[in-house]
Amino acid sequence: MTTFKDLGIHPNIVKQLTEMNIVTPTPVQIQTIPYLLGQKNNFVGQAQTGTGKTAAFGLPLIQKVSAKNPKIQGLILSPTRELVQQISKQMFKFTKYYDKVFNVAVFGGPNMDRQIASLVKPTQIVVATPGRLIDLLERGHLDLSDVKTVILDEADEMLSMGFKADIDKILSFVKGESHTWLFSATLPEDIKKIINKFMSSGYKEVKIDAENQVNRNITHEYIICEPKEKVNAMHQFLRVQGDKRGVIFCRTKSDSVKLCKQLQAKNYDVDVLNGDLKQIEREKVLRAFKGHKIQLLISTDVAARGIDIEGLSFILHHQLPDQMEYYTHRAGRTARAGKKGLSLSFITEQDKRGIKRLEAGLNISFSETIV
Repeated sequence: MTTFKDLGIHPNIVKQLTEMNIVTPTPVQIQTIPYLLGQKNNFVGQAQTGTGKTAAFGLPLIQKVSAKNPKIQGLILSPTRELVQQISKQMFKFTKYYDKVFNVAVFGGPNMDRQIASLVKPTQIVVATPGRLIDLLERGHLDLSDVKTVILDEADEMLSMGFKADIDKILSFVKGESHTWLFSATLPEDIKKIINKFMSSGYKEVKIDAENQVNRNITHEYIICEPKEKVNAMHQFLRVQGDKRGVIFCRTKSDSVKLCKQLQAKNYDVDVLNGDLKQIEREKVLRAFKGHKIQLLISTDVAARGIDIEGLSFILHHQLPDQMEYYTHRAGRTARAGKKGLSLSFITEQDKRGIKRLEAGLNISFSETIV
C-alpha cells in the first residue's frame, strides 16, 4: 500500500495527516505529489470533485516554499470565497508539526483592510479569489515577483464564472520563472487556451478516471412525475431519510424560493441559497447548514459553487441542470472522501432525453426509481 511517506511527504507533515485521519493517498495524490515535488513542473490535473485535490497540490506547495523567505512564493486561485477559506484552513492544518509556512486567504466580501494587514506579515502562500486579488494588486498591496508556483484550482468553474480575463491579468503580474499547476474537473476549450499560453514550455497531464468524470461512488437515479407532483414526490423521499442531510438544486432563484416555502410548510428544516442573498445572509445560511441547524439546503447552481460540506447523503435535482458540467459539480457534493452517495433527479417524461445525454456525455448510468 502506498503511503504519503512513500510519495515524498515530510515525516512531520505525515504525522499531522495521520492525526487528521488522512492515511491512504487517493489516486490523484499518488499520481500528482511525486511530480509536483520535483523541479520546473507545469502540470494539468483532471479529476472529479472530492478526490483529494487540495492535498494533492497543497502538500507539495508547502514543501517547495521556504519558511525562511517572508515573501509570497505560492499563489492559489479558486473561484469562491468558501473554497478559498477551506483551502486556507486545510493548508494551515497541514503545517501543525512542520516549518511555519504562513498562508493568507484573500476574498471579496469582508473589509479589505484586515486582509491588507495580514499581508504585511511574513506570508509564503496566498489563497485568493481572482476579483479581490486584482483589487489588491492594482492598489499595490501585493507583490507577486517572488512567486514560483501558481495553482489554478477548479479552473473550469473560474472560467464559467467569467474570470478568464482576471486570470490572464493575474498571471501577467507573476514575474520571472514560475510554474503553473492547473486542476479541473473538465477541460473546455478556454482552459486549453490558458494551458497553451502559460505552459508553452510543456507540462505533465494526469487524468484520474478521466472517462468517468463523475465520482463512481455516486448512485444516479430519477423519478418521473408531473411538475405539480414534484414536491409531493420529494416529500415521499425525504420522510424516510431520517436525519440524513442533502442539497436540493433548482435551476432558477424563483424556483429555489418557492420550493423552500413548500418544504417549510411540510415542517422540514430547510433554507435557501441563491444569488439574491447578501454576503452576510449567505454566510448565515451556510453556518446553519454546516452546524446541522438545518437539514436541507436548497440552492441554485451559481450559489452552490465551492460548497464543501462533509457527510451529505444525497443530492436532489428539482430540475436537471442547463449544462452537463453543472451535473458533475452538483452530484459531486455527495460521496466525498470515499463514501457512498445518491444523486436523485425529479423529471418529466420529456426530460428523459436529458438523462440520456448525461449518460452518454458523462459515462454514467441512471436507474428509474419509485417513491
